Amino acid sequence: MSIITYKSHQLTCHADETILDALLRQEIDVPYSCKAGSCHTCLMRSSDQTPPSKAQNGLKPTQKQQNYFLACLCKPDQDMTISLADDANQFITKGTVIAKQQLSSDIIELKLECSNLFDFKAGQFVNLKKPDGISRSYSIANTPNKKNIIEFHIRSLPGGQFSEWAHNELDIGDQVPVSEAKGDCFYIPERQEQGLLLIGTGSGLAPLAGILKDALEQKHTGPIHLFHGSSNKEGLYWGNEMKSLAEQHSNFHYTACISRDKNLESYTLGRAHEVAFEKISALTNWRVYLCGHPEMVKQTKKQAFLQGVAMQDIYADAFYIAKPL
Repeated sequence: MSIITYKSHQLTCHADETILDALLRQEIDVPYSCKAGSCHTCLMRSSDQTPPSKAQNGLKPTQKQQNYFLACLCKPDQDMTISLADDANQFITKGTVIAKQQLSSDIIELKLECSNLFDFKAGQFVNLKKPDGISRSYSIANTPNKKNIIEFHIRSLPGGQFSEWAHNELDIGDQVPVSEAKGDCFYIPERQEQGLLLIGTGSGLAPLAGILKDALEQKHTGPIHLFHGSSNKEGLYWGNEMKSLAEQHSNFHYTACISRDKNLESYTLGRAHEVAFEKISALTNWRVYLCGHPEMVKQTKKQAFLQGVAMQDIYADAFYIAKPL
């Protein structure tokens, strides 16, 4: 018998009873569907204990590392504090702006120093909040560090209530509320001989750059290919930084892709994902990271799977744009 804490509820989970059954027995409304571990509708997270291994069947390694589990499979052997997978949305710290610089015509790099210890993995995302309460999700572009600094690449969008404020009004010394880090698009040091394929468009380079640096810092030995794409050269940035990393690490290869402009010798003509599949056709046992435009992410996930990548080895972060009011 275990005591399960969920929001304001404390309930008893009997021996040989799943957490989902215990919640439903107490008439606590939580999402679920198949009750067999297939649909993942009942995905939850433990904030204090490692769930039983059976409760994590079918989850990505990055989800397991964050203590996610399926409530319909979880028969706990100890007390647990749990939440829905999407409940981790509270703002837990404040970040002070310590640097702000232009990376391209419409993308800035924003560095925040958090007021208290902030746990994250390169490639995850957080919610940042304006003084008027409007919040937006942005991916973290750097690796964890002792200085408690997090970095973002923020693209200015016409009519963007958050992005235009960040570009035009946010100043050094201002404070921004920051949520806890979320998402499973990050690197873990297993199967280090595995090939890594990273494909991003626009500011989708931000999480990929963090993932790349994390993999290199942890001595990943397999080939690493990064394809960064834009419709024109103004949409690409950090090219020199990526080329420098490629010079320092023989297993890292960087390709900048332009889909519209022609006659640009320093770039590869074509869409990033199409160029990637032309250059690397055999992807069995590779790990794939996709960040950027939702349609690119959707198409590339399907193509990667068709070319031999296991679904559990495909990590994606689609950048959805909030419609202006």
